[in-house]
Amino acid sequence: MANDHYFSANPSSETREREITVTLADRPLTLTTAAGVFSPDGIDRGTKVLLGSVPAPASNGALLDIGCGWGPIAITMALQSPDARVWGVDVNERVLGLARANAAAAGAANVTVALPSDVPADLRFRTIWSNPPIRVGKDELHEILLTWLPRLEVGGEAWLVVSKDLGGDSLQKWLVGALGEGFAVDRVSTAKGFRVIRVVRSA
Repeated sequence: MANDHYFSANPSSETREREITVTLADRPLTLTTAAGVFSPDGIDRGTKVLLGSVPAPASNGALLDIGCGWGPIAITMALQSPDARVWGVDVNERVLGLARANAAAAGAANVTVALPSDVPADLRFRTIWSNPPIRVGKDELHEILLTWLPRLEVGGEAWLVVSKDLGGDSLQKWLVGALGEGFAVDRVSTAKGFRVIRVVRSA
């Protein structure tokens, strides 16, 4: 339906699953996407920029992908850090099923895909990677980021990719004020119209 969005909880459009071939963590993989999800034809440009910009995630502990979609970021983290537990969170029930199936197909047994409300409230993360859902609107986006970024461990890092045209610079400025002391926020790189923003928790 025309009113479906990739951030709809339960897309009503026909599923129309399809197989795609992608390379994640230097491994060629055949994964599944569907209609009613973000970037069903392959890895989107923003995610490619993020994955090409970040250092390796923490080798152990809990890692997080905010807005995991059909799973490319969470799967990459899991394959690079097999001793870590990677959480992929999303509100779209269709992509949760796809992400679980894709993690299994990739051999990434250390991925847990869940609704945000199903993540243990006391869990803290050593690494967060995200191509956040900018199009949900500014207020909801801010709420999402303020839900998860304060859950970084001390010394932990979050890496976000945001289109310059969709407010990457203003989001960086907002994060500085919203997170306050104990967090450092900087723009690490710009590529193909996207800003890569790093958030480090120092206290």
